[in-house]
Amino acid sequence: MTSTADIRLRALEPEDLELMYRIENDARFWRHGTTTVPYSRYALREYLANSHNDIFADGQVRLVIERVATTEVATTEGTTEITPIGFADLVNFDAIHLRAEIGLLILPEYQGQHCGRATLQHLCDYARQLHLHQIYAIIATTNEPAMQLFAHSAFEASTPLHDWLRTDEGFADAVVWQLCLSAA
Repeated sequence: MTSTADIRLRALEPEDLELMYRIENDARFWRHGTTTVPYSRYALREYLANSHNDIFADGQVRLVIERVATTEVATTEGTTEITPIGFADLVNFDAIHLRAEIGLLILPEYQGQHCGRATLQHLCDYARQLHLHQIYAIIATTNEPAMQLFAHSAFEASTPLHDWLRTDEGFADAVVWQLCLSAA
């Protein structure tokens, strides 16, 4: 028996409500974004219902990261298991300068399995399809795995941001990681 896994991105569906509820209401993840309060299922259901899933209409787009695992058994055709494992976002879209900020969140149980690398590559490809000139991420200097991920994916560390992110201990420094897609 052999097993392979692949990563793909897809649009949000109403069935993603519970995954959104789990992630948006987990305070461990709040320090990486701008969330400061829990979201109700009602608010998330309204977001799902009203989002056009179009970066030009909404100014952002959220995509579901799916892990597609195929197990092949010598005597059968095999099985495919599709598991939502997180979200990939393009936010703060600037239509004039053709840039957007990246947000990635992979559930802890799937971290360290190279899902981030594949997700980031798919997100870069998608940004190219949107004809974006540049994508960027703001990463805390204490988030070594994220900085390694972006460095491995040809992003360049550019602007240091001092005391940029509020933490339980005070404020932390961050760095802007950029990728010019026309040059990549």
